[in-house]
Amino acid sequence: MKVKPLQDRVLVERLQEEEKTKGGLFIPDSAKEKPMQGKVVAAGNGRVLEDGKKIPMDVKVGDIVLFAKYSGNDVKIDDKEYLIMKEDDILAVVEK
Repeated sequence: MKVKPLQDRVLVERLQEEEKTKGGLFIPDSAKEKPMQGKVVAAGNGRVLEDGKKIPMDVKVGDIVLFAKYSGNDVKIDDKEYLIMKEDDILAVVEK
């Protein structure tokens, strides 16, 4: 299924966290937190202001982004979990 977010919303796939610590200890599933880093899978066209002007998106498909722990709404599409969030909920774009 193809999904196109509306206006200033983005569809983000969470990136998996490391399974073990730097010291070599494995982290059990019960102790893991949801990752706060993800990859933009789809993006809307941008926010529309009250006067009709459109502000383009700062993020694009393929960007790796950081977001707050409780940002966005969880959705399941074709048995994969994603987040749909507003562009304002994105804190930073990770540059390589």
